[in-house]
Amino acid sequence: MKKEEPSKGNSFVELVLIVAVALGLALGIQAFLVKPYRIPSPSMVPTLSVGQRVLVNRIGNNFGDPAVGDVTVFHPPTGAESDTQCAVRPEPRQPCPKPTSAKAEVNFIKRIVAGPGDTVAVEDGHVIRNGRRQTEPFIEPCGGGPECNLTNAITIPKDHYFMMGDNRGSSDDSRFWGPVPREWIIGNAFATYWPPKRIGLL
Repeated sequence: MKKEEPSKGNSFVELVLIVAVALGLALGIQAFLVKPYRIPSPSMVPTLSVGQRVLVNRIGNNFGDPAVGDVTVFHPPTGAESDTQCAVRPEPRQPCPKPTSAKAEVNFIKRIVAGPGDTVAVEDGHVIRNGRRQTEPFIEPCGGGPECNLTNAITIPKDHYFMMGDNRGSSDDSRFWGPVPREWIIGNAFATYWPPKRIGLL
């Protein structure tokens, strides 16, 4: 007896279902687990270049606090995306001690350089955390502008994190708009996947 061949209609329905499930899984992974992110500016040079793409872990912060040294994607305070804005007027040679109260809808990527309770200042582009100059072989020299020497230290509030780009002379970061609340952090960048020659873990 000749076997019945699957109808073209059934094959098409099966293909549509497979594509729908695959798209659903991809969107679910991006929404809840891992999200790709394109580097939009040179603020993280030399660690990350403009156009490079990274993967961001969206669930890691649910199981522990962010750590100093993490390269992190987050929402900055309102004003950071247009004209740098601090909620208060800093004292001379002082980083912004307080962010505006609302978060911007844009995403930034920077490195966490200080956490809750830490004191932070900047000397020649290097972070002075809790009175000690940090070892930062990954940074680009600052260049000597006023943002390179903010030696009047501030204390990071509870549940806030101080963010700085690795390209210290060309980064709009917490020096200008203040520490970032924990709930505005989206996740840590853990790997690069584009371009192929830069594939690897961060």
